Amino acid sequence: MKNESLQLVVVTGMSGAGKTVAMQSFEDLGFFCVDNMPPALLPKFWELIKENGKIKKVALVVDLRSRGFYDQILTMLSGNGSDQEIKTDVLFLDATDKELVARYKETRRAHPLAMDGRVADGVRKERELLAPIKSEAQIVIDTTDLTPRELRANIFEHFSTNKTIPKFHVEVVSFGYKYGIPIDADIIMDVRFLPNPYYVPELKDKLGTDRAVYNYVMNQPATEQFYQDYLKLLTDIMPGYQREGKSNLTIAIGCTGGQHRSVAIAERLGKDLSEHYVTHISHRDANKRKETVNRS
Repeated sequence: MKNESLQLVVVTGMSGAGKTVAMQSFEDLGFFCVDNMPPALLPKFWELIKENGKIKKVALVVDLRSRGFYDQILTMLSGNGSDQEIKTDVLFLDATDKELVARYKETRRAHPLAMDGRVADGVRKERELLAPIKSEAQIVIDTTDLTPRELRANIFEHFSTNKTIPKFHVEVVSFGYKYGIPIDADIIMDVRFLPNPYYVPELKDKLGTDRAVYNYVMNQPATEQFYQDYLKLLTDIMPGYQREGKSNLTIAIGCTGGQHRSVAIAERLGKDLSEHYVTHISHRDANKRKETVNRS
C-alpha cells in the first residue's frame, strides 16, 4: 500500500503581511507548525518528520529572522521538489508598501532591514530581496485590504479539505454564581428567576440531570416561553459567530449553586443545539455541596 505523501507549506512573504495569522490558521487546519526555522535545518527536520510517520502536514514560517534565508530557501525548495514523497507549496503573503509602513507605525516596531533607519527603506529592501521567492511561490495572497478573518478564510479556501475544515464547536456549561462566572464563557444566561428545586425537600439533594428535578424546572409556567425565546436567539446569532471565524462558542447557564436549574436548562439546550452543531455539555459545579444556608 502506497504511503500517504507528506504536505509541506512554506509560509513566507513581506514582514507585517500576516504570517502570524497564517500560522494560527494552519494550526486550526491540523498542520504541525514551526515558526522561524533556519532553512539549513530543514533537511534534518524533514527526515525526523518522515521517520515519525504520523505527521502528514507541516507548515513552516521562514522569514527575515533567519539570516541567510534568501539563498538557502531557493535551494531547499529545489531539493524538495524532486522528492515524490513531499508535496511542497510556497505561500507568499504580500501587501502594498504603504500598508506595510502603516502597520509598522501602528505597532511601533522597527523593520528588520532598517533597525536604525526608516521603515519605508526596510520595506523597499525586503521587497527587492524577496522578488525571486515571490516568483517561485505557488500561492500569493495580497493582505492589503484583508482583515485577519478574511485572510484566515482565504487560507482555508486554498488548503482545507472536508476532513480538515475546523467544525464549529459549542460548549454548553452549567455553573453556580456562588462559585464565580466561568472565565471562558462567551454567552452567559442567568436562570435564577426560575423557581428553585432546592426548596422542595424531595428534590433538594438531587441534580438537574435527575428526571424529577428536570421535569420540575421545565414544567414551571415561566420556563417554556423563556426557553423557546432563548433558543431562537441563539440559533439566530450563532451563524454570525461562524461567519466571523469563531470555531468554538461557550454558552454558560447559571443559577445559585449550579446544581438544579442551570443543569436542567443546560441539558435541554445542549441536546437541542446538537441537532445542528457539534456540542458538548458539562456541569462545572453540579457535584459541589452548598456551603451556605441562605438561597437567592
